[in-house]
Amino acid sequence: MARTALASSPQILVEKSLKGWKEVEYEVVRDAADNCITVCNMENFDALGVHTGDSIVIAPSQTLTDEEYHMLRTTAIKVVRHLGIVGECNIQYALDPDSQDYCIIEVNPRLSRSSALASKATGYPLAFVAAKLALGKLLPDLTNSVTKSTTACFEPSLDYIVVKVPRWDLSKFERVSREIGSAMKSVGEVMAIGRSFEESMQKALRMTDPAIAGFEANDFEAATEEELEHALGVANDRRVYAIGLALERGMTVERIHALTDIDMWFLYKCKRISDMRLILSEYTLATLPATTLLQAKKSGYSDSQIATLIKSDELSVREFRKSFGITPFVKQIDTMAAEFPAATNYLYTTYNGDEHDLDFEEHGTLVLGSGVYRIGSSVEFDWCSVSAIRALRGLGRKSVMINYNPETVSTDYDECDRLYFEELSLERVLDVYELEGCDQAIVSVGGQIPNTLALKMGNSDVKVAGTTPEMIDTAEDRNKFSALCDSVGIDQPEWQLLTSPEEATAFCDKVGYPCLVRPSYVLSGAAMNVAYSEDELKGYLLEAATVSKEHPVVVSKFIEGAREIDVDAVAQRGRVLIKAVSEHVENAGVHSGDATLMLPAQTLTEAEKAEVDKITAKLADALKITGPFNMQLIVKDGTVKVIECNLRASRSCPFSSKVLGVNFIELATRAMMSEEDIPEVEVPTHSDAYIGVKAPMFSFQRLKGADPSLGVEMASTGEVACFGPTKYDAFLKAMMATTMKLPKNNILVSIQDLLREKAIPSLKKLHKLGYTLYGTEKTAAYMQEQGVPVTLLHYKESGQEPCIDDYIYRGEIELVLMFSNQFSQRVLTNYAIRRLAVDYGVPLITNIEVAQLFADSLEATGGVRGEPSGDELDVRSLHEWYE
Repeated sequence: MARTALASSPQILVEKSLKGWKEVEYEVVRDAADNCITVCNMENFDALGVHTGDSIVIAPSQTLTDEEYHMLRTTAIKVVRHLGIVGECNIQYALDPDSQDYCIIEVNPRLSRSSALASKATGYPLAFVAAKLALGKLLPDLTNSVTKSTTACFEPSLDYIVVKVPRWDLSKFERVSREIGSAMKSVGEVMAIGRSFEESMQKALRMTDPAIAGFEANDFEAATEEELEHALGVANDRRVYAIGLALERGMTVERIHALTDIDMWFLYKCKRISDMRLILSEYTLATLPATTLLQAKKSGYSDSQIATLIKSDELSVREFRKSFGITPFVKQIDTMAAEFPAATNYLYTTYNGDEHDLDFEEHGTLVLGSGVYRIGSSVEFDWCSVSAIRALRGLGRKSVMINYNPETVSTDYDECDRLYFEELSLERVLDVYELEGCDQAIVSVGGQIPNTLALKMGNSDVKVAGTTPEMIDTAEDRNKFSALCDSVGIDQPEWQLLTSPEEATAFCDKVGYPCLVRPSYVLSGAAMNVAYSEDELKGYLLEAATVSKEHPVVVSKFIEGAREIDVDAVAQRGRVLIKAVSEHVENAGVHSGDATLMLPAQTLTEAEKAEVDKITAKLADALKITGPFNMQLIVKDGTVKVIECNLRASRSCPFSSKVLGVNFIELATRAMMSEEDIPEVEVPTHSDAYIGVKAPMFSFQRLKGADPSLGVEMASTGEVACFGPTKYDAFLKAMMATTMKLPKNNILVSIQDLLREKAIPSLKKLHKLGYTLYGTEKTAAYMQEQGVPVTLLHYKESGQEPCIDDYIYRGEIELVLMFSNQFSQRVLTNYAIRRLAVDYGVPLITNIEVAQLFADSLEATGGVRGEPSGDELDVRSLHEWYE
């Protein structure tokens, strides 16, 4: 453990374990005149031992006694004053649940992840205040920007409960450990607001994934009591659902507490939610009493959740509830628990109330945000949401935003005219749309979740701005989209709608393997797989049918060795206004979110560019697109085929906008709002003078056991982009921006037989640049045959020296190039080497096209052995590139 840690850090700290104690945090603010307040205190649902970023967090704390609360608050203020901190500070405590013994875990004299949560939970703008304090301002002199009537020296008072729940995507990774502990693994988080723990908890769990019903087992299964107790006793990403299952099976709160160390107060609250399930399941819609329905809503039950329990449907429950006048009330987050008048537009809904805090006279345009950050949907879509809000303001329109992600700009209280920190569900969208009297709703800037709601919203009399819900459904439904392409003469890989495993097998036998299994209405390639055999096909079909329960699964021919093209565009009433054509460095087979993009495309012929333009125009017209859209195409042997079209803003939309210097979402918003025709936009000529390269960021080092290899399902958790006068310059800077350390000497190479001939020119280039190359057994033999100097390293299991593992342990390998495919023989050994490289912080390249461009870029920038000449890398500001 120490050896792995020291590979990434120059020092480690060994401390006594306090596992099982409560974990509590305080956010403290102090100015230069020694005015000091605590802004928010938070308590982890999970006991110490789970990273706070991976724990459910509740604000304000619920289980501390008054004495414990003030003891920790007083200590926090003393520490901040003693350290002389001016600005904002986060203090984390471990508190013994059986005594008043406590320890300070850490003090962060800066804004932290918890600071964002505390700011959104209280409405107190910590970053804004901290910046002012750093400039010498004093707390009593700063106005509370939410109430507009009190100063920043007031400690916030909350008359509601906030629950933060992390979002994990561990199921996307092969061989990954699902246990959570002191190293953070979550990729995002949600924040729910309510007036009871039950209400906030259920909201928050649903926010993490539309497939989650609320606090219940949610498809979590444990065949035996021992299996269930293990899931409770060892913290993992699905433990909260294991608690739901345990309560459903009658396990006592005391037993769950003994296994989990979670405070009994939280567990009894969870039991109240679970008990309500039993009560509801005794009724039908016709027999359900209004009082029981109201209590269920106060406990955070959604209409859909209730419908499942009483064997009805969501819209019937909605109408039934409204017939009794059971509707949510809108409350303000005003930081002062309604003690002072507030001018805030920062809102949430609750059933634990009896009146609205404001009126609804502005009738703005509803904008659906992107929801939780997860693999496939991150800050890119928040940029799109914010761009749409700002464009609406520029058009003189009021905006109403629904989003629940505390990490986003769109959930800043001063970004839109009204902000609802609420679920992106059909129920809540209809509630807000009806209450606010919105004129229309924009669903195309928040990614997949709003897009998935479009058809249901349209069927519920919501006016969807831009492209119609029916056309969105045509593009999202694989069967309808493929049929549309056939009808308008757009080429695509051979395909067939899945009606039975037998038909799918017959189709694959006819067109030949490999084939691609493609579910509908999914993000980041969920359950999308390339099958190379009948056995693989059967497993992938089952997985796809599970993910895409309500929508069809299509099987299509997978074309190997094709280049992949991305098109971001904006259209109005079927007429393309602007487009950006990017090219993947990797050949088709790597998800576009994991691919390295080059804009403009670098290898397309004029004929291929013309065909891309033609397909873009045809699809825009056929789908009557108004707003943003994105297409993926493949090019091979001069033929261009379409893979898919998304009638929404894409992950690459901010990249395209910044490379071209034109905000695609601003243009799309104008197109959706305008009755008049908007002229086509000429792409600025300055974008011809440089190339933008977008490179993915991965978190494999944190995901213990995950196989760091790429495929058609997305795995990256972030991205960077750099500009340069050539693709080589921009690519190398992008790789360095991902924190990749360029190798200075030793490179390990392992290549599957079919890829070796393609790799040799790049290996010769690396040798010429002065690198020392090491190879695995067959790779080294082939390199020697081809005249490439190489040193053989043996696999660990051979027992021979020198050994690959030892070289990686000692830090003597500075880059691993491993190109494997479905024909590789040493599957587990190759995985072990990839994993070892990641665990010890050694850069890893698993795609041969990326390795080729890497070698070409090192050569083109004039460097030797990983040291590009400073004169060759062209570093300029964004505005200098535009000039």
